Amino acid sequence: MAKLEVIPGRRGVWAELYAAAEEAARKEPQLASLLHATILSHRDMAHALSFQIARKLGDAEVAAMSVRETCEAAFAADPAIVAAAEADLQAVAERDPAIKTLIQPFLYFKGFQALQAHRVAHWLWRQGRETLAFHFQSRMSELFQVDIHPAASVGAGVFLDHGTGIVIGETAVVGDEVSMLHGVTLGGTGAERGDRHPKIGRGVLLGAGAKVLGNIQIGDYAKVASGSVVLKPVPAGCTVAGVPARLVNCPTDATPARTMDHTLADVVYDFVI
Repeated sequence: MAKLEVIPGRRGVWAELYAAAEEAARKEPQLASLLHATILSHRDMAHALSFQIARKLGDAEVAAMSVRETCEAAFAADPAIVAAAEADLQAVAERDPAIKTLIQPFLYFKGFQALQAHRVAHWLWRQGRETLAFHFQSRMSELFQVDIHPAASVGAGVFLDHGTGIVIGETAVVGDEVSMLHGVTLGGTGAERGDRHPKIGRGVLLGAGAKVLGNIQIGDYAKVASGSVVLKPVPAGCTVAGVPARLVNCPTDATPARTMDHTLADVVYDFVI
């Protein structure tokens, strides 16, 4: 996607999103009111993002204004949340060939929106406000069909493609620059308590319907093929596929989460990881 010239007073991703909204409002007058309310009336990404999350998550139990105040408190206390959201937007723009402008993920892509709601829920969890964190999780699951436990840690520049059916458990850790498609589960292997969920390294690609179960490490820049069930650690830079998952090739694509290359090698190793 072509980069837009930075508008004076605005920088980077926010400038690009704002410019796209201005152009869209001119071309589609029917959406001008929506674009003004969600983007053009705001001075920066933090305020626009808080409004968008509140617009989606607000309900009869917790009003939109209350949700927005919570988001603004989180962003003020931890600016890295907004920086991560900007990195997520850039990730969508780089990895999704269907995208036209940043307006699409910001307003319409439920994977992106669910991830931003989770970031606020995770901040609440770390503040000891577990009940409200669970409320955010519940609303996120109802609205977007993405279920991320508020205790789970998710890095920046993460792309949840389509989003539907993604489940991430309580003690899971997702590194920076990860891409995952619909139907991915990062779960446990039983009813045990404690540290029981996967640790996903930087730049990992998780294909549609992949299940990674247990407190196992998926190494940096590894690739898990669609439909695979992974029960053992995966070495960095390797591809696994199948039920149970087997090594397909090592090394694999250097940056699988960026290329979104879901193809597999012709030769499959004859041993289980």
